Amino acid sequence: MGTEIERKFLVDRLPPDFENLTGKTIRQGYVIDAAGGIELRVRQKQKAYYQTVKMGEGLSRTEIEIELSPDQFNRLWPYTDGRRVSKTRYTLPVGGHTAELDCFNGNLEGLLLVEVEFASVDAARDFVPPDWFGRDVTEDRRYKNKHLAVHGIPGS
Repeated sequence: MGTEIERKFLVDRLPPDFENLTGKTIRQGYVIDAAGGIELRVRQKQKAYYQTVKMGEGLSRTEIEIELSPDQFNRLWPYTDGRRVSKTRYTLPVGGHTAELDCFNGNLEGLLLVEVEFASVDAARDFVPPDWFGRDVTEDRRYKNKHLAVHGIPGS
């Protein structure tokens, strides 16, 4: 089992040199979204396929990821109908960390979120975001991908 420690932010404006970044297409869907923050998702990232179980809420969560074959992914994908997101992900360095900037597509078009993963909770709390980051939505469940997949972009 692994632990994912990350903070998530809205994006006020695109980062400098955004036009020089190359994104990766991601589509993901949720097979199970249970109470208590337990989720089972499948994801296609370019030509790689994964099944991920996440448990917990907030800054630090348990994450278990298993690589799938294309056939395994395609057999599970229909069970995610009505609980899907697609996005293009760009990675870039930010203050000694790697930021993942997600530009959503489809019914989430226009939504921009950026996530930064950390080695410890202390490092996450000490992180000072650059000025192009917007509001911290780490603890706002409405900005979790599983919530976005079902409910769309949150109202203000």
